[in-house]
This record gives sequence, structure tokens and C-alpha cells, in this order.
Amino acid sequence: MIQEGHVPTIGGNVFYKIHQAQNNTSQPPLVIIHGGPGIPHQYLSNLSELSQDRRVIFYDQLGCGKSAIKTYDQSLWVLPRFITELEDLIKALSQQLSIQQFDLLGHSWGGSLAIEYALAHPEKIRKLILASPLISTPLWVENAKKLINTLPEEAQQAIQTHELAGTTDSPEYQAAKNLFDTQYLCRITPFPELLMASCSQFNFDVYQTMWGPSEFTVTGNLRSFDRWSDISKITLPTLITCGRFDEASPELLSQAQKLIKNSELAIFENSAHMPHLEEPENYLKAVRDFLNY
Repeated sequence: MIQEGHVPTIGGNVFYKIHQAQNNTSQPPLVIIHGGPGIPHQYLSNLSELSQDRRVIFYDQLGCGKSAIKTYDQSLWVLPRFITELEDLIKALSQQLSIQQFDLLGHSWGGSLAIEYALAHPEKIRKLILASPLISTPLWVENAKKLINTLPEEAQQAIQTHELAGTTDSPEYQAAKNLFDTQYLCRITPFPELLMASCSQFNFDVYQTMWGPSEFTVTGNLRSFDRWSDISKITLPTLITCGRFDEASPELLSQAQKLIKNSELAIFENSAHMPHLEEPENYLKAVRDFLNY
């Protein structure tokens, strides 16, 4: 059974979808935060298979998917409002479903929101999953530069030339961006249908306002986001996941795992940023084992 609805928040109404547990269970629900910003939850929807053991809750952040904006305003696209949005969702669902605690999974930029929420409300979370998380934009950019250097010289030159000229919409830049994405975003060609479904509803205005023209260049208001010095404050049981070829550096996340005392790290050897799609069986097993342990 699937239940859908909307929760009011600043600027509009947030869409949510609940996959009811297939078996009678007392396990807390799993709330899933998608990445982006500006791309809806569909690309994560195969994680609904976890509903065999528990309720699985997805939502679309304001500005994408089925969430409805009252009045379009770029001032909505800031981190504090997205945290308020998540708090509004959790509060409404906690009342509706009589939830005392829940598990929380955040992917990529959703990992940033999960970290913020875990630091502010640790008592509400039973277990935390940081899936290829953005922990520090400066460290992300530092790693992205290394990844760009692995691309062919022609692609590197296109990135440098068109970013300096401000012509990132050029075919040459877009080709270099797409090459980067096939190496470090998702290594399945063509991209899986679930990922393409989310991409077809991509709100680039949100993405560019908060992030920038590409995965590797940050010009938006998240450019100073940095929680690296705070993650050691997380004491929840935590699973960090990433791909071996992830733009969220596995080396960096290995260091993060050492800073979060009660944590473990799962690296998927044949994946980039989307191991839940690139190695779904292995990924689902790792998450299920962590949640059920």
C-alpha cells in the first residue's frame, strides 16, 4: 500500500509518499532525503524495497517533483528553509503515524540535510545513513579538481575555457560535464530509467542558485557549506555509503567514518555516486543489514 499527501511549509506544500511495511513490524520508519538540489526523489525509489521490513517515506523538496510552490521566489532556495521543510514534514508525519523515532537516509545534498537534522535533533533518530554525502563544499571542490584532471585534455580545456568565459551552456562544456557524470555520477550507460525520470523534472534554477553549473563547479549559496568540524558530534549509529568512483570521495568519507565514533563505511567497488542503482542488490543488503542489526 502507498499513501500520498502534502505537508504545508514555508513557500508551499511538500509532497510525500509512504510505502507501508509489507509485514507486520514494530520497526521505525525510514525517511529518505533526496539529493540535488532541484531533482525529485524518483531516482531513489528502488529503496522502497526496504518496505518489506518497515515503512519507507520519500518526499520531494520544494521546487521539484510534486511539491507545490505558492509563489516562485529565489529566496526559498537556502539551506535553513530546507531544514525547516524537513522539520515540518517530520512533525506532521510523527503526529499522523504516531512516530517516536525514525531512521534517516540522506543522499548527496540530502546527506547535508541529514547531518544538519541529526546534529539538531539526535533524539528523534534511531539510525543514520549518509549516502555519498556532501559534508564540506570546499573539500568536495578540492576532490572535484582532482577528478577533472583525469578527463581527456580536450574536456579539461573545455571546462576551463567556458567557465572563465561564462559560457557553461555551450555544447563543448556540456559534453565535458556529461563525460564527468558518466565517470563519477553514474557509470551505467545509458542512465537507469529511475535516474532519467528524476532528471526529466530537474529544476535547474534551484540547482544553479544553490550549487552551480555542474557537479564540479560551485558558484551558488552552498559554496561555503562546511560541517566537517562538526561531524564528530554525531553519536548515532551511522552507516556511510559511497561508490569507489564516487564524486563524494571515498578517501574523504573514510576519514569521516573515523571521526563519527559509532559508524561504519560501505564502499561499492563498481559504482560511482549512485550505488543504489549501480549495485542495487549489494546496496539494499547493506542498508537492510544495518537497519535490522
